[in-house]
Amino acid sequence: MKKHFLTIAALLAAITTYSQTKPIEFGLRGGLNFSSVINEDESIESPKGRANFYGGFLMEAHLNDWFSLQPELFYSAQGFDLDGDLNNFDAEFQVDYLQLPVLAKVYIIKGLSIQAGPQFGLKINEEADFDLFEEGGDIGTDAFNDFDLQLTGGAAYTFGFGFFVEARATLGLTEVIDDSEAHNIVFAAGIGYLF
Repeated sequence: MKKHFLTIAALLAAITTYSQTKPIEFGLRGGLNFSSVINEDESIESPKGRANFYGGFLMEAHLNDWFSLQPELFYSAQGFDLDGDLNNFDAEFQVDYLQLPVLAKVYIIKGLSIQAGPQFGLKINEEADFDLFEEGGDIGTDAFNDFDLQLTGGAAYTFGFGFFVEARATLGLTEVIDDSEAHNIVFAAGIGYLF
């Protein structure tokens, strides 16, 4: 894990150094996400999505008029639900991540951009609720991996005064639980502001 953070720190230092002569903007972003897991071998049966929220900070380093690099740091509440039938049980799995994407951002026309890049997720909380009809049913678990490497991409439209709207999809490349073939998948839509 230390190796991942050293690589990320070196990349952010290189972006900042290279962008000294170009404008750098800072901003806030947040919105709603819809998360679940996908798995080929169905080790997690019939997972259903959970609606939640995300929010955090970004830095946009303009390298020229149409291309920039955008590292971010944000909190993302994720997880999935299991709907019980005769063979299993109802449960909510809540997994919270601190996410660090590093996006390549290309402006197609003024204001409209597409963005894609790697995203590094560090699990900061994990709970399961097996008693959905009683308050305080959450219990701490430790089944999910602490680190999740992902690919993310989407589009954004920035208005002239710094306000923007965005939509993004993220797919986990690493297993959320060892030997499960299950990967995070998240769809998000939100707003933000560049200072």
